[in-house]
Amino acid sequence: MTRIDDVARLAGVSTATVSRALRGLPTVSAATRRRVLAAAEQLQYAVSPNASRLAGGRTATVAVVVPRITRWFFGTVVEAVEDTLHESGYDLLLYNLGGREHTRQRVLHTANLHKRVDAVMLVATPLRAAELTALAALGLPGVTISSGSQVPGWPCVRIDDVAAARTATRHLLDLGHRRIAHISGDPEDELAYTTHLDRRRGYQEALRAAGIVPDPGLDVESQFTIDGGNQATAELLARGEPPTAIFAACDEMAMGAINALREAGLRVPQDVSVIGVDDHDLAGVLGLSTIAQPAAEQGRLAARILLDPLGGRELSPLAGRTPAAGGDLGAGVVVLPTRLVVRESTAPPRAY
Repeated sequence: MTRIDDVARLAGVSTATVSRALRGLPTVSAATRRRVLAAAEQLQYAVSPNASRLAGGRTATVAVVVPRITRWFFGTVVEAVEDTLHESGYDLLLYNLGGREHTRQRVLHTANLHKRVDAVMLVATPLRAAELTALAALGLPGVTISSGSQVPGWPCVRIDDVAAARTATRHLLDLGHRRIAHISGDPEDELAYTTHLDRRRGYQEALRAAGIVPDPGLDVESQFTIDGGNQATAELLARGEPPTAIFAACDEMAMGAINALREAGLRVPQDVSVIGVDDHDLAGVLGLSTIAQPAAEQGRLAARILLDPLGGRELSPLAGRTPAAGGDLGAGVVVLPTRLVVRESTAPPRAY
């Protein structure tokens, strides 16, 4: 196998000069570069991508941090991010926190990312003050996805969760529903971040705009899962008179709600209408009305934004700044649109 030393001997230069010439650095004269390239071609020498990256101080790798890769939203985003990075010759290093505090400490509180990646992407991963400081010390460019994971100085790609919830609730109101329940995220769940607060706010705003005072008895918190939606709906039904409609904070919770309603002998949508948020891959199969969010597009756009500084365009990292939770250091927020998708799970309330 041909080595860089062989090219250097044939070209009559040092191995360092060969490295600089093959990387296209301006410190090598045109004549020397031609001689090195001719020698490399004659010997059929191919530059190792990894060696070239390391020689240039780059890894061509982006760290992507997610709370739980098994959830639909995170898996969809990561797949789109990976495809976009690969198109530009970058690899993805996935950190799945999985609710494990020791993993979180290892990834976000230490210099674990130092010299391993060129940039960082946080997907719906809100940071504590110490974690913000640790990321700032790395001085790497970054981007976040979702309203709950904004980092001062980093661009953010997200949807408007308040508006999405308003649209979902307004759809139920327009159908004639007035007794509308909401099953929301558990604030103790690391996946809930601030999304559950934003979607509850949109739900309540839509009710108030229709002259309805939100009823705390119609608002139940649980996990952002099918089981969570099932449990929340069972608790809701145990409180007394069932609602005529349920707005679930995500499609997986909505799926659990439909299951709980059917187990209780109630029909969807004849007895209770159900709507969620996401447009999960199974939403169409189950006939679930939902607010569709462009999960894959959020991933693709965030990856393209992150590739800008890696390709030479300037993006201000956190280096040298003292971040404060909730602060704004001027980085842009890109809000992608959502849309109402009406399917079989919502209908006007039954006339008694």
